Amino acid sequence: MKKFNKRTYQNITQFLSDIKFLFKNRKTIKQINNGELINKSFQERLMLAVTGVNNCRYCTYYHSRLALDAGITSEELAEILEGTVDNSPKEEQLALLYAQHWADQKGNPDQDFKDELINNYGEKKAEIIETAIKTINFGNLMGNTFDYFLYKITFGLLGNS
Repeated sequence: MKKFNKRTYQNITQFLSDIKFLFKNRKTIKQINNGELINKSFQERLMLAVTGVNNCRYCTYYHSRLALDAGITSEELAEILEGTVDNSPKEEQLALLYAQHWADQKGNPDQDFKDELINNYGEKKAEIIETAIKTINFGNLMGNTFDYFLYKITFGLLGNS
């Protein structure tokens, strides 16, 4: 049986911590999703940057559709999912790289990188960016955890694509 290779929730404590964060920040998350705090294309680029690292097939499909609707080209979309941000708007590239780094480091980014994000975008916008990152990370881990259960109950036939 091929090894399951996606990031999942490792324990209930991690899951409950994320649920608590989402509940505490539900107003901000709603404003992000409504395009009130950052524009939709920037939001979708952030979503794709994290999803590219976590490899969630459900979020990849869903946010790719939303990204195309928000005006992101299929070429840029594919590049972000592959980890490249060179063709994304210059003013968003630092945030996209931070999102990838945040996901790669499992929510524990280097402090210097976080400080650079704050210095570049300001404290409030950096907080909004990180909230968007944490929100999609939750979705990615939920999707991948579901896939892990599929993988286990089908003896590796499903869930690891």
